[in-house]
Amino acid sequence: MSELVEIRVQDGVADVRLNRPDKYNALSPEMFSAIIAAGESLAKRNDVRAVVLSGNGPGFCSGLDFASFQGMSDSGGVEAATTGEATNSSALARDSEHPDNRAQRPAFVWKRMPVPVIAAIHGVAYGGGLQVALGADIRIATADAKLSVMEIKWGLVPDMGLTQTIRDLVRLDVAKELTFSGRIVSGEEACQLGLVTRVSADPLADALKMAQEIAARSPDAIRAGKQLLDASWHADAHAGLGLEASLQTALIGTPNQLEAIHANFEKRAPRFADPAA
Repeated sequence: MSELVEIRVQDGVADVRLNRPDKYNALSPEMFSAIIAAGESLAKRNDVRAVVLSGNGPGFCSGLDFASFQGMSDSGGVEAATTGEATNSSALARDSEHPDNRAQRPAFVWKRMPVPVIAAIHGVAYGGGLQVALGADIRIATADAKLSVMEIKWGLVPDMGLTQTIRDLVRLDVAKELTFSGRIVSGEEACQLGLVTRVSADPLADALKMAQEIAARSPDAIRAGKQLLDASWHADAHAGLGLEASLQTALIGTPNQLEAIHANFEKRAPRFADPAA
């Protein structure tokens, strides 16, 4: 994996760290590619049961690499500010396989991850950096972290999957106020608004602890639980209830489900097998 994103997998937990600390993990073209590659590679691994996403150095991610943006010509400026990628329009075009385009994928790849993703936020999470964090299922931040939907600063709209993430976290008027103003909110306020799940003095330690607890549960049930909630949250009753029944039917009587029962009755730690390929 690229040195721009570090990955360590231990006991079912993938510890993923954005690794451009001298630039506050700013999103350069290379960083875009590295984040996408990291997410896509982990999604294929059956031994991964939870993911923790954080940033090395003084901040989570400062958003677009401003130096990359400055270096773009006027003809490519809009896309540069949006993606930090090449000046052609390919980054904003969707392919036939995914609903997201390349500009959206560094954030949406975590939302598509079959296992829970926990983002640990410290320092700054601005613009695209915040949108990457919003792709996670759960966010833990320091009280003094600084978060912003900052695209308005460049005369743009947020375009890294915000429409599919923030809508499940805050009221519409709050999303509009943050998008229109681009103002910076603290981790404490972000928690009050719903952008952040909880505040912690040590987000990374707490995120890793939570991931370890998740990894100790039946991986089949955890994956099914994420699928159930993501697919049914905006579905009608018929679809949601039907998915509940079908996923539960598929789990009942499986080796991992039976192991959960036996471990509970025998008062011991369960020994779950990784999901089948």
